[in-house]
Amino acid sequence: MRTGDQTLVKQINKSIVLTTVQQKSPISRAQISKDTGLNKATVSSLVADLLEGRLVEEMGTGLSNGGRKPTMLFFNNKAGYAIGIDLGVNYVLGILTDLQGAIVAKINEPLLSIDEGAVFNKVEEVIEDLTDQAPKSAYGIVGIGVGVPGLIDNEGTILFAPNLDWKNVHLKQHLERKYELPVFIENEAKAGSHGEKRYGAGQGVSNFIYVSIGIGVGAGIFINDQLYKGGSGISGEVGHFTIEPNGRKCRCGNKGCWELYSSEGAMVEKTAHLFSGQEEVTIDCLIAKAKERNLEVLNAFDQVGEYIGIGLTNLINIFNPEKIIVGNRFAELEQWLRNPIERVFQQRLHEEFRDSFTLSFSENSIYSCALGSAAFSIETFFSTSRVTVV
Repeated sequence: MRTGDQTLVKQINKSIVLTTVQQKSPISRAQISKDTGLNKATVSSLVADLLEGRLVEEMGTGLSNGGRKPTMLFFNNKAGYAIGIDLGVNYVLGILTDLQGAIVAKINEPLLSIDEGAVFNKVEEVIEDLTDQAPKSAYGIVGIGVGVPGLIDNEGTILFAPNLDWKNVHLKQHLERKYELPVFIENEAKAGSHGEKRYGAGQGVSNFIYVSIGIGVGAGIFINDQLYKGGSGISGEVGHFTIEPNGRKCRCGNKGCWELYSSEGAMVEKTAHLFSGQEEVTIDCLIAKAKERNLEVLNAFDQVGEYIGIGLTNLINIFNPEKIIVGNRFAELEQWLRNPIERVFQQRLHEEFRDSFTLSFSENSIYSCALGSAAFSIETFFSTSRVTVV
């Protein structure tokens, strides 16, 4: 076990200085010293290290309070780039971000087969396309994060992905061998919750639940500012708790799973007859019909919204979160889903619970998972660079 030797103290202090520059730039060395309590000589030494590592750069001078004008510092968010992948059942969405999480490039490719080899090939195509679009930088691509709809253990193995029909798939090892970069694999809802915590509606919220609703349903749960992963890393499979004891059979092996009544599949099942002859019914098709005031589609949205509300009520009763965030494709349906969800809350939640949280729909929409996956990679980069961003 490491003790508090000088190397560790320097590492911690460097982390403090870097974080201060990230959060408050442009900022002078003197202001860093004042804000952190570190003496000026220590700050100057640590800033020199960060300048050499290209993580911090100097810009013009600031205003003087009577002495020499201070040189201002800023975090070099373009020192490297990260790739975040949202691996869906019928798509691969990829983004390239800078070290602050700003999206630089994005790709959304259809996935025509769930065969493991075909999916691996499509993920590689997206990674290579994004890599080609990355601007030149000091560190290049610092890592790859992938969100997958399934059970992921703490080592990144895909134990079971029912909607992909996968068991014990080693995507992490495959990508690490191919690209010789750190690869982070996580459940897509957990990755989405991390994206919301870093860049979305979860910022500044200690206890919240992000519910990803698309073809499947999953949750990422933050408790006291920490992502709750469970004993073996597979928490959050809320789409597979039972809401209809004698309901339909689910791919997971259970019956009456919440996602059978609350997902994109449930919506399509209720409205497929409206699109006879059309090859595929999508959420975009349903949104278009809803905007035309198609009563059958509006009724389907209302029914599915009630089922979503029932599942969310269970989560609220268990976890008492400060906020519930609905994300993935269903974030785009707020104008049709909010009322039936809140109607269920009024009917089924005790008033003490109703008054204890807010309901939000993700502003990041379909990008939460990819953003969170990229953020995992960025954090891994700082960790392996011996600079831990706190």
